[in-house]
Amino acid sequence: MSSGITLSSATRQNLLSLQDTASLTSTTQNRLATGLKVSSALDSPVNFFTAQSLSNRSADLGGLLDSISNGVQAIQAANQGITSISKLIDSAKSTANQALSTQITTTGTATADFDATTGGDVNFYVNGTAKSVTIADGATIDEAITALNTEAGSKMFSKDKTGDKIVLNASSDVEFADTDSQTRLGFTAGTGTAPDLGDTTTRPTVAQASELTVSGVESRKKLADQYNSLLTQITQLSKDSSFNGVNLISNGDSSNKLHIAFNEKDTANLDVQGQDLTSDGLGLTSITAGTTGTGNFLLDADIKTTLTTLGSATDTLRAASSTFGSNLSVVQNRQTFSKNLINVLDTGAANLTNADLNQEAANSQALSTRQSLGISALSLANQAQQSVLQLLR
Repeated sequence: MSSGITLSSATRQNLLSLQDTASLTSTTQNRLATGLKVSSALDSPVNFFTAQSLSNRSADLGGLLDSISNGVQAIQAANQGITSISKLIDSAKSTANQALSTQITTTGTATADFDATTGGDVNFYVNGTAKSVTIADGATIDEAITALNTEAGSKMFSKDKTGDKIVLNASSDVEFADTDSQTRLGFTAGTGTAPDLGDTTTRPTVAQASELTVSGVESRKKLADQYNSLLTQITQLSKDSSFNGVNLISNGDSSNKLHIAFNEKDTANLDVQGQDLTSDGLGLTSITAGTTGTGNFLLDADIKTTLTTLGSATDTLRAASSTFGSNLSVVQNRQTFSKNLINVLDTGAANLTNADLNQEAANSQALSTRQSLGISALSLANQAQQSVLQLLR
């Protein structure tokens, strides 16, 4: 026969109430410790899995924020490169304008009197362009001057006060092709290294006659060298305008693009196409001595052509800056949107699982009071049995 303890109905009811209070107290203390009212699927399957889905999307978008941030920096690096290249373009314009304002002159008076007893050809160059005049036997100095000026295209040849010597006064670089041409007009035969007029095939074979003084050519050559140096700097700066291995202004190939994903499925994205903003990509070519007239900023017309090209390069840079600026605005807007959306998702997940600590603290106090009352009630329920105990004593 089994034996057990028999509790009165009132005692048993109060005991169950104390057990419920203890269970609620344990739940409240767990919520206060963890800050969560739903910490597992057992607490609330719907809330738990919904919150988990929201948190997972928030985490995915948080991972994309790093990629978006890198995209912002890559575009800003490209934009900074464009700004600096624009300054170099302005410097190149200044250099070309300085060359244009540098006057080239050739002046001097022949030492010997003009004597065309025996005529012949006079070959010379005007700013690198070959000219040739045939002086007839017995031609007068006036006839020779007229023929020379006609071929030169300007009145650069004249005669001195005596009327016997050739005077050269030109707003250009005039070089005689050979010694015969120099002496035929009464100038001294040049000696030494012939000047480089920018033509590698036809050029003077002798140095300038000693009576003639050329100014401005060397200054323009130095300015041309400065211009070429600036083009080198433009290319180098373009290639250095990269961020994390991404360079949007050194290569205009279709494969050079920055892909930025805005959502976890990559259904919202932006492709930023790279552009070639090196000196070659901008259509800027070095000033070389390979073509007659264009070498060393020798011709005003060629300098003006260079300035036109620089103007086109500036327009290209401004268009590129506008494009990158628009892309940057889009990416920064999506970056802000993603941050705010992450906050919304995290808040939504928290609303489903987080406990109200103020309410739980109040619950804890109430349960503590209820537990004390329950113990008192249990004591009262046992008073009848205590009376019996007194009788037995």
